[in-house]
Amino acid sequence: MKKMKMFYLEHCPFCKRAFQYIEELKAEHPELASIDIETIEESQHPEIADQYDYYYVPTFYIDEEKVHEAGIYKNEMEEVLRKALD
Repeated sequence: MKKMKMFYLEHCPFCKRAFQYIEELKAEHPELASIDIETIEESQHPEIADQYDYYYVPTFYIDEEKVHEAGIYKNEMEEVLRKALD
């Protein structure tokens, strides 16, 4: 399984929705439940966030490659999670 990172902001509604989708998808698809996501709140860890090339949150990286940036729909979230399984 590949390493996955998620950059987010605590009060971002799109980020909250992404977290909700992750929970739902892991419950609906047991094969996704084992995916471990390192979550980084960018305002609390700017020294980490500044090392990555993105402008909007949520942003997802898999093995240090950006795979999604900005608002996300549930089907897109599932695609991102499945990329981490490959």
